[in-house]
Amino acid sequence: MKTIGLVGGTGWVSTLDYYRYFNELVFKNTNEESTAEVMINSVNYPAIAKLTAAGKWDDITKIIIEAALALQTAGADCILLGANTMHYIAPQVKSAINIPFIHIAEETGKEIKKKGLKKVALLGTKYTMQLPFFKDFLASTGIETIIPNESEIQIINDAIYKELALGIITAATKENYLEIMQKLQQEGAEGIILGCTEIPLLIKPNDFDLPLFDTTYIHANAAVNFSLG
Repeated sequence: MKTIGLVGGTGWVSTLDYYRYFNELVFKNTNEESTAEVMINSVNYPAIAKLTAAGKWDDITKIIIEAALALQTAGADCILLGANTMHYIAPQVKSAINIPFIHIAEETGKEIKKKGLKKVALLGTKYTMQLPFFKDFLASTGIETIIPNESEIQIINDAIYKELALGIITAATKENYLEIMQKLQQEGAEGIILGCTEIPLLIKPNDFDLPLFDTTYIHANAAVNFSLG
């Protein structure tokens, strides 16, 4: 079994989900004979959030690369960034390490292709929705991505940073998300990407009648497949 290296803490709530998924999936795929071999290097989330808001991506890149290199030095066989937004700097991180980098958008795209979908909606932080890194990756595989309007983007983003990343789940926020998802469905979305690793804490598969792509689970499952492969 290869060792999974996760740069976590962005935020800590979803890092818990990653760790749970790693172990549940290894346990299942080894006929209950093993749990995951995993290393987690958890960064300081409030510091990362402040740098993100200030647009200081060079500073973020330095922190994340140092965390990834520490995992590599400690013996990790692959690297994951436990946040969709942090994949904005994925090319720099991938270039800095000498072990495989498992990309959340690439793995999500594979799952969308399996469903045969051509047009999907992307929910996430405003950075994930508005910056091109996730959408361009999907476009390169023939998948069109749509996002909410400006006011809806702010609603989604505020909920992520002020509630979900802190483990706060409310019925009102869930209702807001579902209303936005319904509008995106009316605009032609054939599926919805839960493109923030905290959104699956709020939105569950049975909450909506389109395929939902839980990027946390997809990412974790890809890492387990690598580990066991």
